[in-house]
Amino acid sequence: MTKVDIVENIYEKVGFSKKEVAKIVEYIFDIIKDTLTKEDKIKISGYGNFVVRKKRSRRGRNPQTGSDIQITARRILTFKPSQVLKGALNRKES
Repeated sequence: MTKVDIVENIYEKVGFSKKEVAKIVEYIFDIIKDTLTKEDKIKISGYGNFVVRKKRSRRGRNPQTGSDIQITARRILTFKPSQVLKGALNRKES
């Protein structure tokens, strides 16, 4: 599913213009991005948690040359689904 698909689904259900829906969706994604950039956690009830984790720098190996390299410290985004979402994903179809 793409951002365009999300806009289309909301447009069909809510009745706002596509332009208004696109602005709202874009604004929501901007809020999420800004919050995660500040390293805050995002909790969406019934959906899950987005958390920015820090990874330390470490030694690695270049698979092509076999030489040792230093992998720099970085931040990664993780998502942990809620029990409600896990239940919905694993519910058996009847």
